[in-house]
Amino acid sequence: MTAKYWETKKLSEMNDTEWENLCDGCGKCCSHKFLCEETDEVLFTSITCELFDPTSCRCSDYSNRLSKIPDCLKISLETPEVFNWLPKTCSYRLLNEDQPLPTWHHLISGDKNLVHSERNSVQGRVIFEADLDEDEGIEDFILED
Repeated sequence: MTAKYWETKKLSEMNDTEWENLCDGCGKCCSHKFLCEETDEVLFTSITCELFDPTSCRCSDYSNRLSKIPDCLKISLETPEVFNWLPKTCSYRLLNEDQPLPTWHHLISGDKNLVHSERNSVQGRVIFEADLDEDEGIEDFILED
């Protein structure tokens, strides 16, 4: 069995295509999140920005997202603190921590929809920030998984 690039290369050694292909399409990095003061744990919510496509769990304007959404999370090695804000199942975070990819990841399984059918994505579980009622708080939308 031949080694796969994510098993032999460090994140810093990957080209742009390899880097982008690591994304599992869970959409969790696109959800609003906050740090729980009691536990120091990052909590993910079902609230997303207007650029999020809830069907594909991808950004609808990926190339312009950083200029359109000021607090958009850019995952890069130049900002290593960002890895702490990613879900524990995120490929970038896992590889940065020298951990293997999950079995449902499309690079392992060959199936890009497995992330959704195994409920490792936010597909079907999001609300757009603009659709929130003014009396609702972010803590009302914490995702349990």
